[in-house]
Amino acid sequence: MPVAPDLQGPRNLGPTLRRWRAQWAERVPRNPAPSELPLPRGAMAPTGYVVLQHAVRLARPVVAYERWMERIPDVDRTSLLGEPPDATVRVSGEPHCLDLVKDCRSLLPMAQEARKPMFLLRAADGALGAHAGAAVDAYRAFERLARRIAEGTGVEVPS
Repeated sequence: MPVAPDLQGPRNLGPTLRRWRAQWAERVPRNPAPSELPLPRGAMAPTGYVVLQHAVRLARPVVAYERWMERIPDVDRTSLLGEPPDATVRVSGEPHCLDLVKDCRSLLPMAQEARKPMFLLRAADGALGAHAGAAVDAYRAFERLARRIAEGTGVEVPS
């Protein structure tokens, strides 16, 4: 689940997931042909969250974003997981935080114009100098995130 600075995503999604689970639990027993139409258990649970577009200075989130980010674990625990808040849990090292995806700034419009993912931009697309390095960084970041999502959902990914 992507999380933006307003923290409304988890607050909105938590009640929705609980309602979906309850509605699904009501429907499964009413399946008219369980042998012909096997239904999943419906135990939908979030794999984790991704902190989007945090501004970075000297390889760390800027102070304003860092303060906001430190509120995420409690909102995640209370709104999505239905657990009590825990003031000792921080985003860094928190098991439900899949990754921090920093703002890729000018790569996004460049990728839109090239009609390809920003991590596949090349010199022919205008990714020169710092942009080329940013494209490589984006590739590594999205690969790391994809692997974490795959691990959390039980999908095997080749090395």
